Amino acid sequence: MSEQVNIWNIGNTGLRSPERVWEGLKLFAESPFNGNLRGENEARFQTLLKNAGIIHPTGEAKDTSSYARKWRLAFGKFGFIYPKLPQSKSEGVEHKQLDLGPLDEVTPFGETFLKATSLASQQECFLRSLSVAQYEVPYHDGLFSPLRWILAVMLRLEERTGSSELTRIEFIMWGQTTDPSYNVDEVVDNILDLRARRLKSSAKRKFDRLEIEKRAEHYPKQKQNFGDYGDMNMRYLRVGGVVQRKGRGIVISEAKHEMAEELASSAFAYQPMLEMYRELCNGAPLPSDNRDVALRLLNNMKALLRKNNISFDLSEFSLDTVAEINIARQHLEEAWQNTREEQYAVDQVNQWEEIRDYMDLILKGGGTHTYDKDDDTGIEVPKSELPAYLEWVMWRAALAIGHLINKSNDVRRFHIGPDFLPTNTAGGGQGDLYCDYADCTILTEVTMSSSSRQEAMEGEPVRRHVSNALETYGKGIKPVYGLFIAKNIDTNTAETFRHGVWYARDPETQEEIKQRLTIIPIRLLDFRMFFENLFEHNIGDKHAMLRKMIELGAADRDVLDAPQWRAVISEIILSTFASEEDS
Repeated sequence: MSEQVNIWNIGNTGLRSPERVWEGLKLFAESPFNGNLRGENEARFQTLLKNAGIIHPTGEAKDTSSYARKWRLAFGKFGFIYPKLPQSKSEGVEHKQLDLGPLDEVTPFGETFLKATSLASQQECFLRSLSVAQYEVPYHDGLFSPLRWILAVMLRLEERTGSSELTRIEFIMWGQTTDPSYNVDEVVDNILDLRARRLKSSAKRKFDRLEIEKRAEHYPKQKQNFGDYGDMNMRYLRVGGVVQRKGRGIVISEAKHEMAEELASSAFAYQPMLEMYRELCNGAPLPSDNRDVALRLLNNMKALLRKNNISFDLSEFSLDTVAEINIARQHLEEAWQNTREEQYAVDQVNQWEEIRDYMDLILKGGGTHTYDKDDDTGIEVPKSELPAYLEWVMWRAALAIGHLINKSNDVRRFHIGPDFLPTNTAGGGQGDLYCDYADCTILTEVTMSSSSRQEAMEGEPVRRHVSNALETYGKGIKPVYGLFIAKNIDTNTAETFRHGVWYARDPETQEEIKQRLTIIPIRLLDFRMFFENLFEHNIGDKHAMLRKMIELGAADRDVLDAPQWRAVISEIILSTFASEEDS
């Protein structure tokens, strides 16, 4: 094709995980910057985001407000704050900002979003935003919704192949580079042609590179945007819940298939710009706002749960109004997601090699890892999300080790998206992971911090969390251990945990009680080795081996100094499996 190639971009490099918008918007709404996020306040809001642990800037950037501007842009794109109203020359009408609303102030739809505390209700808000046609079609009148367009392509692909799946390279090449000005069947033809030629290729990474280079000949910007924007665009498309991750590509969610069909019926829109922005900021309509559609969607969810032998009870819902019907459907969607998470948890024992590979990526500081030299089958750890991914991979490791008596969503204290990827880190005032076993409880805390500030940041909260867990989980019946995982263990951190002293208060008498806590600091590299050996040596009772390692690590702490103790813990990990080989 000889026409110029354009890549639409609904993502934001300063906000790689759109699921984090909710906590960022909540912070913004309660701050003095609500309605006042320009000039010097940009840097101040960025500091607020950083101090809240919502962003993790790397290095010392000269621009101390770039993240704030990108978050402001994301808030506006979703309609959660009033964006700056652009002037449309084609309409010949000059609009004032107040025709829309006060600049940078939380909108009515933003307030609705802040009240959405469940995954299903937040997804619906994102879906309303993504369904709005707010992107220009190059060289054509009208606007389009990338989500609606991609759904139209995926549904047509499903008609012709039996599956709606778009692989990463297919999306990069023929998803984000097309729009409703293209013929959907021709787009699918190009996808299937690419798929057939790629299947025959023995060097898929080289094949992908050459295909991108060829298409980039008609693209006026950097060719690396194909991959960078592609990953970002898919991440944002998934946040509405209608499409979900499959490999490194996307597929239509089984639970949202009919919603996808309704949304795909129209991708173009011809409406005045001000009307479009008002719709965005007040909550755009969805097909589910229609009673008949809402009932069909509810009945589809019922059928899906029954097909998978998932019981449910809707007796508390009257179903008299569209709103009640949709709330009932969201209730079933939550049940479906919880069941999928339980299945995901059970499967982690079979995914131990991938879990190990994620640990390797974190040790390298993020990046991608591909299998069989095929970028469509790889895994990724975004550099800006290392803290969240470290908690997440340790959660997956705990699920793979197994023998837990608490549910997977009770183990973690962070949120995950519908594709089970992390959306944030655990909140303050609690530990990261609570692994409850029949004979003990292990509270795991992780950090990417490795400097001399590690002890100041982690020493007090980790001991406090373990002390609290003694009351909640131990209750004098079984031991509670702390496991502290970091890329590197600072000597002062090791010294604090070696002593393990904490003074708690008796809840009845309020008297101080001296506690001796067992908290073992382990380098991530050592834990990665320990975890791999559990499976390489086919250890049956893996959690018992973990407990043994913790108890051995604690045994000699009183006769060693911090550097010696830290070294002994590493040696114990090696010797534990050496003794297994000898036995």
